Amino acid sequence: MSTQITKEESAQQTQEKPVVPTNSVHVPGLAGARLPRTFKALQHRNYRLFWTGQLVSLTGTWMQSIAQGWLVYLLTKSALNLGIVSFSQFLPVLLFTLLGGVAADRFDRHKLVLFTQSASLVQASILALLTLTGVIEIWHIIALAFVLGTINALDTPARQSLIHELVSKEDLMNAIALNSTAFNGTRIVGPAIAGTLLGAISAWLSSHFTLDSDTASRIAVGICFALNALSYSAVIVGLLLMDRRPRQANSNHESVWRSLWAGLDYARRDKRVLALLSLMGVSSIFGFSYMTVLPLYAGEILRVGPQGYGFLMAAAGLGALSGALILASLGNSQRKGLLLSIGNFVFPVMLLVFAQSKVFPLSLIVLVGFGWGLITQNALTNTLLQTLVPGELRGRILSLYTLTFMGMLPVGSLQVGAVAERFGAPTALTLGALICLGFGLFVWWRWPHVRALP
Repeated sequence: MSTQITKEESAQQTQEKPVVPTNSVHVPGLAGARLPRTFKALQHRNYRLFWTGQLVSLTGTWMQSIAQGWLVYLLTKSALNLGIVSFSQFLPVLLFTLLGGVAADRFDRHKLVLFTQSASLVQASILALLTLTGVIEIWHIIALAFVLGTINALDTPARQSLIHELVSKEDLMNAIALNSTAFNGTRIVGPAIAGTLLGAISAWLSSHFTLDSDTASRIAVGICFALNALSYSAVIVGLLLMDRRPRQANSNHESVWRSLWAGLDYARRDKRVLALLSLMGVSSIFGFSYMTVLPLYAGEILRVGPQGYGFLMAAAGLGALSGALILASLGNSQRKGLLLSIGNFVFPVMLLVFAQSKVFPLSLIVLVGFGWGLITQNALTNTLLQTLVPGELRGRILSLYTLTFMGMLPVGSLQVGAVAERFGAPTALTLGALICLGFGLFVWWRWPHVRALP
């Protein structure tokens, strides 16, 4: 029997075979839908469940962040207390993240994330109950913030490591990029929803019931906490619906402390890695800590209330999202070191303008620029570290990146809260911006090879 295909048969097969555009990908289980290759990782069912649940959950997380800051402001009117609450939430990252990484390597990551997400649901529910019943006090918020930070210290390395098990190797980078997009996208939507709800619910309660404005605002805050608790169910359901394969136990019994020292020693000896990690640490302490005093700006300087507070957070998120999308479109041929240096200068300059601004529209605009500069620095630092370090040390170096970024946030929260309490929020942010700008100039002069990195 001949295996030759006639021209007519070939033409018929060409007509019958669907043509998939080169810039799209077929997504099984979505009725033959095709998505742009930007969303290629969503073709994997388990990752699609995970990513969709994260969209819902992260929106709720940002809502709780906005509502928590506003509640602390309502209860205490204190910049120092805002700093203490933020310190309590991020301190466990500094203390326990390395242990969380060990847990992620030694236990089933799927089960670990299921546990941490369930624990976060319980934490948000307790916070909502205390707030709605009117018994909430500042020490409750501080304690529950520490609990949430401890959960996050365990959850973050496990959740990031889990992505490797949800997609194929060739789609891993796309999945990581989509996670960043989800984080920054919900950073816009969550605060905007929270700010709108806080303003609308407070106004409705004040007009329909004999409640003072602070009580009405407290109830609105409690509703935001409850909605965040509900949002965790999206991740939990997605995790339960996943198709799972048994995971082999990790047979590596090397001392945790010995492995950690090897990573620290490498970071100390490689000047490029040292410069990048130093930039992250300074930016985290003196730049990203602006979030701690943002409720004061909304309430006392710009006088835009909780809704304006939400839009201020959303503006920074919009800048961060645009920065992430721009970086995703540039590819690997760009000069990442030079673009990183530009981000190092843009975000402190924008922070300087914001610190002195008393005009709400101007503040929104400069926060967009601030968000762009900060995410450009952060994302490129992460990318360059993964490129520079050898594979066997990548996890430990990235854990140092996490520590210098998130682990330094409690230090930044305390310093900005204390300075703002003594000298005012504008002075605190101005000082931090000048330090970040000065250190960026120092890196430009002292480590010129950083801006030359490919």
